[in-house]
Amino acid sequence: MIAVIEIGSKQYLIEKGKIITVDKIEGKELIFDKVLLYYDKNKTILGKPYLLNVFVKGEIVNQIKKKIHIIKFKPKTRYKKKLGYKNYFTQIKINDIVIK
Repeated sequence: MIAVIEIGSKQYLIEKGKIITVDKIEGKELIFDKVLLYYDKNKTILGKPYLLNVFVKGEIVNQIKKKIHIIKFKPKTRYKKKLGYKNYFTQIKINDIVIK
């Protein structure tokens, strides 16, 4: 079973047991109802824009923060500028894809 879900403004191709990295989300167990596509060996279902009877259950595995470095440099003028920020991510393990 494969599905395409929308979290925030991004789309993710998922299957049962897969671990995905998304922008920061709070909570323990998550239910995603914005499913755009469901694919099984026997059938394919497309949503317009979302499927009403398909849900994805997942759980949070890890919270990650990653430092992003930005360096601006211009040669021959001795100009160098260093910036940075921390970006927060959540790792989610997909437990089940449920069809009602």
